[in-house]
Amino acid sequence: MELKEDQQRQSECAEALLDLLQTTESPEPTQPPSDSPQPEDTSGILNDQQDAGCQTDLTMEDIERMEDVLRQNTTELGDLRTTALDTKFNQESFENNEEKTKFYTGLPNFLVLLQVFQLCEPYITCGPMSVLSKFEQFILVLLRLRLNLPLKDLAFRFNISLSTASRIWHKLIDILHESTEFIIEWPERHVLQATMPMGFRQAFGCRVAVIVDCFEVFIERPSNLLARAQTWSNYKHHHTVKFLIGVTPQGYVTYISCAWGGRCGILLCFTKDACIHQGEKSAVSIRGGRDKKNS
Repeated sequence: MELKEDQQRQSECAEALLDLLQTTESPEPTQPPSDSPQPEDTSGILNDQQDAGCQTDLTMEDIERMEDVLRQNTTELGDLRTTALDTKFNQESFENNEEKTKFYTGLPNFLVLLQVFQLCEPYITCGPMSVLSKFEQFILVLLRLRLNLPLKDLAFRFNISLSTASRIWHKLIDILHESTEFIIEWPERHVLQATMPMGFRQAFGCRVAVIVDCFEVFIERPSNLLARAQTWSNYKHHHTVKFLIGVTPQGYVTYISCAWGGRCGILLCFTKDACIHQGEKSAVSIRGGRDKKNS
């Protein structure tokens, strides 16, 4: 009996050892890598979709009220944009406003303004760091010429510094002169005679070629003593520069002289300026309400 029990124990121990060896030699189950996508839990999304589909407390009256508020805000926004556009001096603000064009520039309509701008545009510089566009720089100069606005006022209007406004003015006034100088020309005598107004024809015949006069422009007091004496005008009681202008009987500007000091008299400007040599000797030039025969 004891022998059988020993054999049974030995067989049980052998089976236990075999089982232990099998467990140690068998490979462990592989785990999926951590970077592999895990199945998403869509239960929360489904719950959110179910919640979004639930009934709200809004009524048709609430929706109509919100639509009215939206329409009102849209109208107010459009009005604000129109007001902001009217206060600016860009090309769009002048394009559909003939009255604004005529008041600020003196030109009859936007088409003429655009044609003059196109003459000057190739010579106006405008880099990526420029505050004003080419058109706005051009309008700044026309505003000063038309309304005689101070540079400080222009600086506030265009939201720029005083030095920038001064630099634009001095640069573009030369460009404007060079680009439009060809517009002023002396007409031929037969053209003047063919279109002579009846009032001039009855009073002077066909001898009138040009009506001349001087106009003065106020300037600041020069620091140089000689310039201060040369520009003082006893007639205006101010420092001025004087220009001789010639106009045909038809009202066409045919001549503008270079600048003279305000101290210079009109007779000196008239006799020394080249305008006197443009017409014929038999022409009658009217000055200051009196006629003067160039004979």
